[in-house]
Amino acid sequence: MAVPTDPDHDVTVRLSATGQPPVRDGVPPGRVISVLFETGIEEWRRGWRSSPGSGPSSEAIVSASDTTRGSTTTTQVVPGRRLAYTVLDASTEPDRVVDAVSTYVDDSEGEVPSVVVDDIVPVVTDRGVAAARSFVTALRGLSGVDDVVVGCSYRPEVAADVRSLFDPTGDVERVDHPVGGALDRLHRDDPTTFGYVRRHWAEARDGVERCTRNYPQSRQVHAALSDPETTPRTLGATLSGLVRLGVLDTWGETVGSTRYDLTAYDPDRMWIVGAVIAASADETGPDGGPETVDDG
Repeated sequence: MAVPTDPDHDVTVRLSATGQPPVRDGVPPGRVISVLFETGIEEWRRGWRSSPGSGPSSEAIVSASDTTRGSTTTTQVVPGRRLAYTVLDASTEPDRVVDAVSTYVDDSEGEVPSVVVDDIVPVVTDRGVAAARSFVTALRGLSGVDDVVVGCSYRPEVAADVRSLFDPTGDVERVDHPVGGALDRLHRDDPTTFGYVRRHWAEARDGVERCTRNYPQSRQVHAALSDPETTPRTLGATLSGLVRLGVLDTWGETVGSTRYDLTAYDPDRMWIVGAVIAASADETGPDGGPETVDDG
């Protein structure tokens, strides 16, 4: 499949650990191309009735979850409902799914459609993370479309794969996960520490992942960084916030400086923390929040 090299759209992820990702919210009321990997066509269509807004003026659906058709592809057009759909076998390679999307883009008669994917996790579990990565790359390469929204029904068993597929700061638009509540509580109970975490979580992550010690002090984590923005003190404050968020732990009862137990480090939870912070910043702006952090 030839992939265009001039994409002019964003691919953003809406992640939910508590239910179906809200991929319909905010979709423009024009033409929509929906890609379904698990939800049935009729169930998907009914879902527009309870979603915010009026739904699309016309819709093309690519359903890649059929288990009865073998290699057969079926395409139908329902003019009175302004609906067209293509049904593919559940084992169809992602490249063929994107080819079907591209066909509908070409048939859009001058309209620029939005693309909605519900959702990426069945691709990961049924076809593997390499196939999911290829699919996401192809979505990024589409031309002639508006923004692409990808749903992700987040579960612990796919956490590492999701982390490898998406950048928490650049790709994730919305997050519904219990970590969001933990961050809200930290913000309410200790806004200063929350401010350190919000500003320095990525540098803390890099220091933890580069540090070769199992039970370092903050200055030893800091020494693993190149050209850091933090000081050992501000990095220590950030690490203490990450302990409260369940990303890592402290080591025993120490006298003097705190030692951190990096054997308890949870990279998947760290990714979620970063994704929640980045998504919140997109909603409120980079300076959203009342506290100012001094790195002096």
